[in-house]
Amino acid sequence: MNYRVGETVQQCRFCKHTLTHSMVDLGSSPLCEDFLVEARLHAPEFHYPLEALVCEQCWLVQAVEYTSNSDIFNHDYGYYSSFSTSWLAHAKRYVDTIVERRSLDDNCFVVEIASNDGYLLRNFVERGIPCLGIDPASNVAEAAREVGVDTEVSFFDTALAQRLATERSKADLIIGNNVLAHTPYINDFVAAVKVLLKPEGMATFEFPHLLELIQNNQFDTIYHEHFSYYSLRTVQAMFVHAGLKIVDVELLKSAGGSLRIYIEHDDTTTAVSGSVQTVLDAEHAGGLFSLPTYTAFADRVVGVKHQLLELLLNIRKEGKTVAGYGAPGKGNTLLNYCGIKPDLLPYTVDLNHHKHGRYLPGSHIPVYPTERLQETRPDYILILPWNLTREIVEQLAYTREWGARFIAPIPTPVILDQA
Repeated sequence: MNYRVGETVQQCRFCKHTLTHSMVDLGSSPLCEDFLVEARLHAPEFHYPLEALVCEQCWLVQAVEYTSNSDIFNHDYGYYSSFSTSWLAHAKRYVDTIVERRSLDDNCFVVEIASNDGYLLRNFVERGIPCLGIDPASNVAEAAREVGVDTEVSFFDTALAQRLATERSKADLIIGNNVLAHTPYINDFVAAVKVLLKPEGMATFEFPHLLELIQNNQFDTIYHEHFSYYSLRTVQAMFVHAGLKIVDVELLKSAGGSLRIYIEHDDTTTAVSGSVQTVLDAEHAGGLFSLPTYTAFADRVVGVKHQLLELLLNIRKEGKTVAGYGAPGKGNTLLNYCGIKPDLLPYTVDLNHHKHGRYLPGSHIPVYPTERLQETRPDYILILPWNLTREIVEQLAYTREWGARFIAPIPTPVILDQA
């Protein structure tokens, strides 16, 4: 389904309740993966309002929509999963576990939605298990094909699910990591899972947990390509509505705190794990179903902005230098909301060579290879993908040579000394 934007979304994407409560307003920002070449620096740049609303009926948090998913996920999409070693290890651990749990072999069929550059499915390819990736961004799909992952360039919806079920096969396993947030047409998306899944099959989805987002001030994970933000309670209601059930849930550390849910058709005999109720109870205790929780979050976001700006300004007053590490989507939300430009952050570096020589959207901060750090020896390094702080600090152990210190901006800005 190629979702077309009409008027500003004022009804809940799931339950259609009228939306009246703002969770947080982050001003205006360009698309977070729309990196600029030098020739575009002096051309007009589209900025869109970035605000998240909360539905007081089903408690789905959702961004006000000003651009379509086809504008975001195109032939020049900037995110490649395989550049994070910790994410690759996470994917391999999952495959090792799920193959054993589901007794998957060469007679099975695995489908991954939003398969990106094949970072996960290549583990199934190596085992000889038939699989298919689905991703709307043609450039990352091509990278997946280069590592042997059959990939269809498309958005996932009921029409595609019906075609695949007819032309190929229904799936023994459907995987979706960090895709639910990217889906504006969530009811059709979940219905498509029902269509493509074999009667005895299982689907697993990973997504950042709304409870973690709120409790740890993760406002920078709000950007235009993330249309919605989920609690287990809301996701459970979505899948029940489609004739599916969540039979198990795991708490993960990835993406700043995520959930992995295990889904089957609602007529299976599988008992629901007690972990499901445990997470639901934690969400209730955390105030996810009370409007004052969302008001308090918005107030804390402003405080984080002021603290980060004060920290960077003081570094500059002291005559010290600072550089960024990483060019993730969340980093662009952070920088644009805080109004941070090259005067406070002269450059950032990234392992992804597709971003080298380009400029961050909105802030116009240049992106260099990581070798730039060794060349310039900054006193401080601002870690924009803060969820990978441990991995990054290990990668940059060589910066001890000149005594560099790290800054983690979330949940509140803090300076980290190297061990």
